[in-house]
Amino acid sequence: MTLHTPPPRRPLAYTEQNENDEERQFRKVFQQLAGDDMEVSPTELMNILNRIIGKCSDLKTDGFSIESCRGMVAVMDSDSTGKLGFHEFKFLWNNIKKWQGIYISNDADCSGVISSRELSAAFKAACFPLNDQLFQLIVRRYSDERGNMDFDNFIGCLARLDAMCRAFKTLDKDNNGSIKVNIQEWLQLTMYS
Repeated sequence: MTLHTPPPRRPLAYTEQNENDEERQFRKVFQQLAGDDMEVSPTELMNILNRIIGKCSDLKTDGFSIESCRGMVAVMDSDSTGKLGFHEFKFLWNNIKKWQGIYISNDADCSGVISSRELSAAFKAACFPLNDQLFQLIVRRYSDERGNMDFDNFIGCLARLDAMCRAFKTLDKDNNGSIKVNIQEWLQLTMYS
């Protein structure tokens, strides 16, 4: 039996040499956004997202808060540095772009927000088919009192859903849809997310 191990980490120079044009361009933009430490903090993420989303007139948002950006950094921060490195940021950014398209296409009445009636289809389009109980919990947590979810709450919700699903799949070693965790594992999984 052959064991498959992940490829060794390549030095940055090697990685940059073997990137395609799109990846090189993205890395350049990332370097400008991230600054000298080459990582994006929650405050930097908030500034980036609010600057970009502010240019989108078809999205209703009261802006990404520092708390929602801390949450997104926490659920995407695979090395627990409190910041997003290049690959973590790229993964989040690609998801945000994909989820923005889903948000816009499921805003059937073009109100700029997704109503609870529109939200179920949006979650399905994002590959998160939820049962009714979980759907209602999410609506109560991420929507306003009328059941409308604005863009920043939609992105924060999907980032968390995505991260929790990935964490579950990692812990579900025998792929049976069930995991067993002790209190320390549970706290680690839920407190920094």
